[in-house]
Amino acid sequence: MTALDAVSIIRAKRDGGELSDAQIDWVVDAFTRGAVADEQMAALAMAVVWRGMSRRETARWTAAMIASGRRMDFTDLPRPTVDKHSTGGVGDKITLPLAPLVAACGAAVPQLSGRGLGHTGGTLDKLESLAGWRADVPVDRMREILADPAIGAVVCAAGADLAPADKRLYALRDVTGTVESIPLIASSIMSKKIAEGTAALVLDVKVGAGAFMKDAAAARELAAAMVDLGADAGVRTVALLTAMDTPLGRTAGNALEVAESVEVLAGGGPADVVELTLALAREMVALAGVDADPARVLADGRAMDHWRAMVRAQGGDPDAPLPRAEHTEIVRASADGVVTRLDAMGVGLAAWRLGAGRARQGDPVQAGAGVEMHAKPGDPVRAGEPLLTLHTDTPGAFAPALAALEDAVEIGAVAPPPAPLILDRIG
Repeated sequence: MTALDAVSIIRAKRDGGELSDAQIDWVVDAFTRGAVADEQMAALAMAVVWRGMSRRETARWTAAMIASGRRMDFTDLPRPTVDKHSTGGVGDKITLPLAPLVAACGAAVPQLSGRGLGHTGGTLDKLESLAGWRADVPVDRMREILADPAIGAVVCAAGADLAPADKRLYALRDVTGTVESIPLIASSIMSKKIAEGTAALVLDVKVGAGAFMKDAAAARELAAAMVDLGADAGVRTVALLTAMDTPLGRTAGNALEVAESVEVLAGGGPADVVELTLALAREMVALAGVDADPARVLADGRAMDHWRAMVRAQGGDPDAPLPRAEHTEIVRASADGVVTRLDAMGVGLAAWRLGAGRARQGDPVQAGAGVEMHAKPGDPVRAGEPLLTLHTDTPGAFAPALAALEDAVEIGAVAPPPAPLILDRIG
């Protein structure tokens, strides 16, 4: 057997070759152990950016990252498991109503989530607005919660032993200009999702101004790659492409989005949040083989019961008042007319600058910071009426937030045609 080494593997990919299973297994394992230097792995990642990877290579790369740590197993649970992953957007609070809704339908939802970075919010940051709520849940406790028919859902942080190779590689890609590779993005997402032990997975792939993927064709390619990886790993997987030119709902922040999610669970909330929650729930219960109508379960209050039980199971108090920012500033309409555009990126940047997000991993966030949207595309407005309310504990953040919003809102004479929220389904 030919000896394996980092330089020959880098050269092979640099020259357009297809890496063997043995080469992939060796380099991922050696990098995780520190036997392959960061600069060597960065060179290999850049070669992948330029040369790509085949479906077989991507599947093997994903399997090698899973093998670098622990793979969880929930096959002994009394109910089928199904999870959801979003590629991230502005105002994307869907996990909060969705997880308890699908649990109330009869599936178990082991949702490992992350924190916000830049203009996209983090599910864990939002939930930590709830008094006492804890993101860290031991696996044995996860199993107890998922098996409990009154709860059935856990939203928590991934343990350090879950795909540790991906954690190391992502940190390296982030500082070496090698994030933008569909095989590397797909394997990064799917290695963690497959390792978490779910039997089925629904992907919400955002596309548009406020999404990581701006182009529909690229988003479709990423979705297809992830669906393939799920199939190759024996995880039933479906992807929805959803629009992210306009923020979801009427809030972008942490506690603001929790409050809006509770409105949805109570039978109200913005129409777009309800629409996407139900669309994803239908896909999840279908993959799990559960016979339930998510719309009926949402309407009859069972989803709210599971939300309250889920929050309590992780130490939170669902009845405690949510944090509120100390300072607010209103952005008013400059003219009569109708809102024709509300840029998701501008709103996301404003929320970040107000304190709802972070520039670097580990930075603190403000629970009450964010943007409240009083009008969205298609809504009529009068000059002087509130368009947005900015929330923050640090009033010095208003100026940079307003700068981000300078061209984010457009008012015209004619309402834009309704834009579909769900653009495509893959899988």
